[in-house]
Amino acid sequence: MNENQFLELLSKEGFPKPVMVEREANGSLGLHMHPFEAKALIIRGQMEIDIGEIKTSYRVGDVFHLNKNQEHSESYGPDGVCYLAGRKD
Repeated sequence: MNENQFLELLSKEGFPKPVMVEREANGSLGLHMHPFEAKALIIRGQMEIDIGEIKTSYRVGDVFHLNKNQEHSESYGPDGVCYLAGRKD
């Protein structure tokens, strides 16, 4: 998916203007949750998200979705990751 398609998707789904998020190379965030629903498009780099026993890798053009208060952990590739994130309550 490209950025314009993603912005159109967010608008249709009622997300406010997205924010750009950048994470460091080979970094990680342990088990945590967010008090909002998130949908994000990978712009640069790669990341993995673990939800329970399921580990999913995301690369440029991929979109990930997390429900509000969904426990997960994150890890970032050797070049880090940059993603455009829509967040809504």
